[in-house]
Amino acid sequence: MDNRHEILKLLRSVADGTITPEKALLEFKESPFEDLGYAKVDFHRSIRQGAAEVIYGASKTPEQIIGIASAMGERGCGNILITRIGPEAADLVGKSVPLEYHKDARLAIAFPREHASLGNIVVATGGTSDIPVAEEASLTAEMMGNKVTRLYDVGVAGLHRLLSNLDVLMSARCVVAVAGMEGALASVIGGLVDCPVIAVPTSVGYGANFGGLSALLSMLNSCASGCSVVNIDNGFGAGYLASRINQMEGLENEQQ
Repeated sequence: MDNRHEILKLLRSVADGTITPEKALLEFKESPFEDLGYAKVDFHRSIRQGAAEVIYGASKTPEQIIGIASAMGERGCGNILITRIGPEAADLVGKSVPLEYHKDARLAIAFPREHASLGNIVVATGGTSDIPVAEEASLTAEMMGNKVTRLYDVGVAGLHRLLSNLDVLMSARCVVAVAGMEGALASVIGGLVDCPVIAVPTSVGYGANFGGLSALLSMLNSCASGCSVVNIDNGFGAGYLASRINQMEGLENEQQ
C-alpha cells in the first residue's frame, strides 16, 4: 500500500463488505520494514507520512539502490523516487528495475505508474540556470500525485514576465520559488499571492553568491509573510512540502 489514500480505500472496502476483516488484517500484519543489511527499508512510511520512502542515491552504490528499490517494488510500491543519482548509476539500475530517468534533475523514478493530478502547485524560477533544481521539485510533486504548472525564467531582472502570469500564480494552492543570485523572486511572489510560498535558494551566481548562501540569507530575511525556506538546491524538499500543503484539503475532504 503506497499511501493513506490506499489505506482509507481498504478500510472502506471492509466497511462495505467487499473485503473481509481477515484479509485487511493480513495487509497490515506484514513486516513494517525489511533489513537488507546495508539498509532497513521502511514499508510503513506511507502510513505515517502519506508517501513511500525516498531513496537518496548520491552516496549509494547502484547495487544498493537496486536492492532497496526491488524490495519496495515487491511490496507493491510504485513511483519510487531516487534523488541525486548520476546517469552512470541510473543506467546500471535501469537494467535491473523499471526506471524513468531525468538527467537534468538527477532524479529517477523506479516502477513508474500512472498517478493522480490533484490541486495546483506552481513552480517558478528566476532564470533558466535554476531549472534543474526546479525540475527536481516539479517531478517530486508530480510523482506524489499533484498537478504542477511550470513558470520558468520569470525573475526580477524582467519583472513583466512574472506579472504577465498573475492568473496562474493566483490560482495556485502553493508556489515554489526557485532562484539563485540575490534570491529576490520569493519575496516578490510572496507579496503577490495568498497561498504558501516555498523558497528554494540555488547555487547559481557569481563569487559573492557564495554557492547559494546569499540567496539563502535573502530568502530567510524576506519581508513577505507566508514564505518558508528550504536548503540550497533542495528541490526535492520543496516539492515534497508543496505536495503536503496541496493535498491537505483533499485529504480533509475524504475524511469528512
